[in-house]
Amino acid sequence: MSAITHWDPFRGLRTFQGQFNRLFEGTFPPSRTGQADLATWAPAVDIYEGQIELVAKIDLPGVEEKDIDVRLENTSLTIRGERKFEKSVDEDSYLRVERAYGSFTRTFSLPNTVNPEGIHASYDKGVLTVHMPKREESKPKQVKINVASNGK
Repeated sequence: MSAITHWDPFRGLRTFQGQFNRLFEGTFPPSRTGQADLATWAPAVDIYEGQIELVAKIDLPGVEEKDIDVRLENTSLTIRGERKFEKSVDEDSYLRVERAYGSFTRTFSLPNTVNPEGIHASYDKGVLTVHMPKREESKPKQVKINVASNGK
């Protein structure tokens, strides 16, 4: 008995289109009609909580410190900046552009446990680190309880 084969009238066309695309892939430089294709990016962020603070680490390789803006408004932390496209090389000379460029904005809601007056940031080796200390009343406390024998 022979197996039933599903007939796909467009299978040959899809195969041809795939071969055609592979033929020209990498032959021509990427089309650059403007900066729109470079303008959208969001840097990667790690946020973790320690005993006394929250820490956010944001990857900003190639961004100059003067192009970074960190602000706290109510309970929202906003980080803005811009990675500028290098003009030292003629745009037409690029064969491939994979890194994103342009402006970015990342906003995070902070818990009420953060002390806004103590927030500070540092920038080192392309990583922005924002330290957000917790309020005193939200930090873990230990109280020693005396244990008496026989309820005395």
